Amino acid sequence: MTIRSSRRSFRAFRTLAVAACALLATPSLAAPADDLRALLAEHWAWTLRESPQFASSVGVHDYDTDLGDPSLAAEDRRAAQAAAYLKRLDAIPDVGLSEVERANKAVLRRLLSEDVEANRFGQRMIVFTSYSSPWQGMAGMGERLAFRGKQDFANYLTRSEKWPAVNDALLAITAQAVQGGYVQPCVSLVGFEGTIRGVVTADPVASRFYIPFAGTRPRDASEAEWTALQKRAQTVIMARLNPAYTKAADYFRDRYLPKCAKTAGVSAQPGGAAYYAFRARQLTTTDLTPDQIHQIGLGEVARIRAEMTRVATSAGFDTREAFIAELRTNPKYYAKTPDELLAAASRVAKTIDGRMPGLFHRLPRLPYGVKPIPAETAEGTTTAYYGSGSPQNGLSGTYFVNTSKLDQRPLWELPSLTAHEAVPGHHNQIALQQELDLPPLRTRLASFTAFTEGWGLYAETLGNDIGLYDTPEKQMGRLSYDMWRACRLVVDTGIHSKGWTKERAVAFMLDNTALSPANIDAEVNRYISWPAQALGYKLGELKILDLRRRAEAALGAKFDLAAFNDAVLEQGSVPLDVLEGHVSKWIASQAKS
Repeated sequence: MTIRSSRRSFRAFRTLAVAACALLATPSLAAPADDLRALLAEHWAWTLRESPQFASSVGVHDYDTDLGDPSLAAEDRRAAQAAAYLKRLDAIPDVGLSEVERANKAVLRRLLSEDVEANRFGQRMIVFTSYSSPWQGMAGMGERLAFRGKQDFANYLTRSEKWPAVNDALLAITAQAVQGGYVQPCVSLVGFEGTIRGVVTADPVASRFYIPFAGTRPRDASEAEWTALQKRAQTVIMARLNPAYTKAADYFRDRYLPKCAKTAGVSAQPGGAAYYAFRARQLTTTDLTPDQIHQIGLGEVARIRAEMTRVATSAGFDTREAFIAELRTNPKYYAKTPDELLAAASRVAKTIDGRMPGLFHRLPRLPYGVKPIPAETAEGTTTAYYGSGSPQNGLSGTYFVNTSKLDQRPLWELPSLTAHEAVPGHHNQIALQQELDLPPLRTRLASFTAFTEGWGLYAETLGNDIGLYDTPEKQMGRLSYDMWRACRLVVDTGIHSKGWTKERAVAFMLDNTALSPANIDAEVNRYISWPAQALGYKLGELKILDLRRRAEAALGAKFDLAAFNDAVLEQGSVPLDVLEGHVSKWIASQAKS
């Protein structure tokens, strides 16, 4: 799982294209390619203005003191502008465009059309999930920005001083959502208050907001200036940020939680069934219906279950269930301390690093690090995730590992987990995308779940090609993770389209995966509060595996795995139909060479 954290629940922070500028009154006489380039440039400039934190993350510092406007009125304005851009884009003919330019057009069209459609649903007022929220996004801002000079610190504080107004706007949207019946289900909200209140500290120096000021004094600041900045930071934390976070936590406890939804599925909300069908199309970049996705999931569950039985038998166990029980309960499979778990994850990461040249001809320049997930969110969130870096700001990617509930974090999961979140998964794909010679729409903005997470799951299968799963325990760990993503197709659609309860979803995953109960509970909460997001993983992986099989069959002895992997990644994150078209052309070119 990736975080652009930013990226999902708080639209003022998200990195998808959400806006556009007004149409020119007169028709263009320029060539289609020129029209498209002009449109891409205008769209990019507007996106930076509308998404100030995103702008900062890509090294554009014109808006470093702004947080953006999260209001519904601003959302409506952005959607209207996106519709205007879409009309202009559709007037550009494909004739005269290169393959790359057609892909640029297809990517921009999908982003804009989805933004327009998404704004029609009342669910746009739901600003948080059990996985992410604008409060966590703001709390982590100081860890995602570059601080090179005293002005960077001052800008950060100016931004932070604006948070109470944004906080009030978010609470106003949430109050309207409650009134309209667009609320998160009660069963997914256990511990959510703590993700907000846990940011508040009595000592400002201990706050996450203070992290930038706990380091070395910038060279262009005198001792007196640095001391003044540190004191200002402490004042902002105590007088502005802590009260705003306390206000939000109190609102959630006193006003929101009593109104939470009693039904787990989004289809119970006004317009919920149509919203879920839209989300399924959006997150998978396909036209599959929830029922079709459910059936694909059931087929994958049956296939993987048979493989798990084979591995259990080879390990000397009579049944798959007996092996899973051993893996879940034997203390030797679990770290005793957070540092031990982080060390084990780091070792797996470096082991894979050493084998990457066998899987790719091109590797990214940007490195990545390993960190624990912040304590206030760890107990209620997933087992790990990836945070993208920024070459422009000199920030590495980060593989975040959950070090809470150590008896629920088995070491035999680490090979698959690391392959997905770090390399050859998210870090490799996203860092390479940042280096592509393509418009910034493609290198920094576009992130299609079906591709990005489909690649992460495909990356787990690449462990087979480098001997990563060298014990039955690790093999079962990989199959359990594969089963986990197959179960998502069944469980997510079951909850939101077929009326499943959380209890039924948990029972299904307990029966079919080797995941620990704590991981399953956190995951099901995520599916409940973030409809359809989990559908892209398995469907994206299945598409990439299908393309690989096609390439192997067509090329025979000429098939080069590293070249194939490079071809999949060389366009960045794209819809699955765009990927299929590109790889099909690559196969044809390789066959002729």
